[in-house]
Amino acid sequence: MKWSWKIGEIRGVGIYLHATFALLILWIGLAHWMESHDLGATLSGVGFILCLFGCVLLHELGHALAAMRFGIPTRDITLYPIGGVARLERMPDKPLQELTVALAGPAVNVVIAFGLLFWLLATEAYQPLHELGVTAGSFLERVMIANLFLGVFNMLPAFPMDGGRVVRALLATRLEYTQATHIAAAIGQGMALIFGFLGFLFNPFLLFIALFVWIGAGQEASATMMKHSLGGIPVRQAMITNFRSLSPRDTLRRAVELVLSGSQEDFPVVDNGDLVGILTRGDLLRALAEEGQDAPVADVMRKDFEVVHPHDMLDSALARHHKCQCHTIPVSESGHLVGLVTMDNIGEFLMIQAALKGALASSPPRELVQELGR
Repeated sequence: MKWSWKIGEIRGVGIYLHATFALLILWIGLAHWMESHDLGATLSGVGFILCLFGCVLLHELGHALAAMRFGIPTRDITLYPIGGVARLERMPDKPLQELTVALAGPAVNVVIAFGLLFWLLATEAYQPLHELGVTAGSFLERVMIANLFLGVFNMLPAFPMDGGRVVRALLATRLEYTQATHIAAAIGQGMALIFGFLGFLFNPFLLFIALFVWIGAGQEASATMMKHSLGGIPVRQAMITNFRSLSPRDTLRRAVELVLSGSQEDFPVVDNGDLVGILTRGDLLRALAEEGQDAPVADVMRKDFEVVHPHDMLDSALARHHKCQCHTIPVSESGHLVGLVTMDNIGEFLMIQAALKGALASSPPRELVQELGR
């Protein structure tokens, strides 16, 4: 992932730390040092932030484990300065499942908060709240308060936050899914306007939250509409049938000729009518830099790749794109290559369908498809 470092893996879910997180730690450390000029206080402040984001990670793992119960894998979890993001392969299809996944994250924070409260009361270490400060007072009690805040804040009905997903799930028990999404997105953007207004008056940080909620709600609504549009449409209707292929005995020089003679980025590799691999543009460029144009395609092509059937639905093909994070997926029938499906041609198909209906969306479908594939 761009600008992110992998710091670990839990049950197959990669944990990433965004580069901007280091800036947050540096800022917190400098702020504490300039205020106290005490190394112990500075380390305590940095430790509190690290502990807080450990709780954020547990929050996101709550979403991931709940989704895993319904057979939905999590692609990865990334920690940003404003919180964490767990990228699921897909959202649950049933409203009650989405409700469970959405509530799992805040539930983790509530459990942590009450666990710490029990410990503080049992050890008689609980302090009155008025004696606490941002940097002063019991460390564990401040972590407890922070977890309560995280739980409550994430339950605000500001889609695409957890509370907004709860609203959509509840609405979807009575309404059609896309209609429920649009209502939840409208509520979320209304909350964003409130955040923005309060940000101008009191705290500029609320402006960043408002921007995040506004953009996120709009993208979620558009993406849901796009996925709904793909449902029930077979791959055969949108696949590319006019394409070029390579033989495993070809050299990369031949691949370069095909790239320069057209707009195709990835090339299926066919041997005696059988699909045996795929040569991606990224792999081609790396091999040209390392091995030159005389290297055989067989040494560079990918032998492990996703394949779809012409009768598969386009939404399932899009899910395959998400899984392999690839640009092109071959379409195979009875072992023979019959077409290609790319992120671009799915977007083109959607634009044509929208034009035929006389209602192009405000956000270009091709851009939405590419955004979903990231």
